[in-house]
Amino acid sequence: MKYEEFGDNESLELLKDSGTNVFLTTIDDVINWGRKNSLWPLTFATSCCGIEMMQTGAPKHDFARFGMEVYRASPRQADVIVVAGTIVKKMAPVLKRLYDQMSEPKYVVAMGACTITGGPFFRDSYTIVRGVDQIIPVDVYVPGCPPRPQALLYGMLQLQRLIETQTIKSRKKRNASHNYK
Repeated sequence: MKYEEFGDNESLELLKDSGTNVFLTTIDDVINWGRKNSLWPLTFATSCCGIEMMQTGAPKHDFARFGMEVYRASPRQADVIVVAGTIVKKMAPVLKRLYDQMSEPKYVVAMGACTITGGPFFRDSYTIVRGVDQIIPVDVYVPGCPPRPQALLYGMLQLQRLIETQTIKSRKKRNASHNYK
């Protein structure tokens, strides 16, 4: 995506102005280029958001154009988990176990109102988790009920932008802060 098409370039400008080491910056650029262009998502769909997530991988929207290939069935093969739909308290340990089994670096995308806040079901039910961020750390939120495939695609592009701005130091700091116990 071209630099001019995004309105959110402040973080990239801060990275350029920081005057970091040229050698490490070049290594960071190569590592980040490889990571952002080869995201392998793990699906965790429990509700109607899952249908929209499937549509995003279909030929009309085609995740593969941006390096986000086929959804993986195993957490050991994935580096980003897309959580879509209502999370009940009985599923929370399963989601946490899947997150723990993913290799580093791992990223989380929360898709839909039910995933982000518990949705309309939280008020009348004691079994609904009020936001997936109470279980695992979330990197990108995609709002909507259910969000359109374009919204998920935009959220994944924002995740790529996040990966693009990481450095070796920031990755270590992020990994340390993302270990929920």
